[in-house]
Amino acid sequence: MAFFGSGIWQDCFAMKALSRKLPGAGRSRSQDLPGISATARLDHRTKNLTKRLQPGDIAIIDHADLDRVSAEALISREVSAVVNATLSISGRYPNLGPQLLMEVGIPLVDEVGPEVFERVSDGQRVRLDGETLYAGGDVVAKGTVHDAKSVAAAMEEAKAGLADQLKAFAANTIEYISRDAELLIDGIRVPELRTSLEGRHVLVVARGYRHRDDLQALRAYIREFKPVMMAVDGGANALLEAGYKPNLIVGDMDSVSDKALYCGAELVVHAYPNGVAPGLARVQDLGLESVLCPATGTSEDLAVLLADEMGATLIVVVGMRFSMAEFLDKGRSGMASAVLTRMKVGDKIVDAKGVSRLYRSRISAWALIVLVLAASVALLVALAFSPVSPVLSTFLAAKWNDLVYWLTGLL
Repeated sequence: MAFFGSGIWQDCFAMKALSRKLPGAGRSRSQDLPGISATARLDHRTKNLTKRLQPGDIAIIDHADLDRVSAEALISREVSAVVNATLSISGRYPNLGPQLLMEVGIPLVDEVGPEVFERVSDGQRVRLDGETLYAGGDVVAKGTVHDAKSVAAAMEEAKAGLADQLKAFAANTIEYISRDAELLIDGIRVPELRTSLEGRHVLVVARGYRHRDDLQALRAYIREFKPVMMAVDGGANALLEAGYKPNLIVGDMDSVSDKALYCGAELVVHAYPNGVAPGLARVQDLGLESVLCPATGTSEDLAVLLADEMGATLIVVVGMRFSMAEFLDKGRSGMASAVLTRMKVGDKIVDAKGVSRLYRSRISAWALIVLVLAASVALLVALAFSPVSPVLSTFLAAKWNDLVYWLTGLL
């Protein structure tokens, strides 16, 4: 299908390189019992679970249609296996999460049932042998083992449902626009903030596809333009990991770490239009100051609208969801608000998605170093045997003395 793009499938195969880092050879296996013996970590919300996972753990999740971002997070935590209480591929659309797990060799057992959360405790030692999960010698769950063929077959079947999903999404978008059209006209009520965005570039970072690669590719832009860093929830962690400090953190504060919240950024808690803000309690418990900003739609949309309303001249977004596959991965009908947001902001917004793949230098860093060294040696040899060498040496010595004299005068 056109919306997935050939690059996504190529990236899946590129993920094979990560398999060398996975703890396959280091999995804890009993000498007497077959399978993978490891510590179980479980949570109904995958994004909360990934914060607690350690290399080699067995991740027990309850995640229908395992999406790409969640799968990449599990892979980065180097889990030894994934046990899902529900269907990792329901057939609603061809989600990429299971395929990524297969590509790096992480076992995936599906549809073991919600009872696994009652029969297994977080931190308990368990053993996964094929389709069966054991705890203390007892069978606690049994499901369906996925392999590359079963995932590929399920993905092929799921493609048939894309047309229906597209129609449903289009209908939802029209409904959303008819209900919240005033957003296009009136915008949002901007809270009082210390950070000024007037006349500046703003970099809005969310935790989405290739956000790390695109941040890396934007380093030259960031150095030159020094944009205001606005993070959307977990995007604050991505900025810190990349060596940057967010100026603003916007969202419901459910996927951002305490470390990021304490980094000194201004906190804007996303509230519902009626003023209810589920994320406010966490910020208050941490003893941090924040402001509320009621708005419909997602926190990503709120961040973009804030930048627009506060006078940003350019809004560069990283990790934002805008393709059909990304909307379905997010699993929210409210993602239609992104369409409305893009209509309002217009040509002020630049999506950095995929910028890391736009151009990749074919010259390695080592080749450049060798070239510079060779040129330097050639220059020194040429100067050493040149008739003007004594004159040049005298000139450089004079300039060096002038520099030393100037620095001495400053001290």
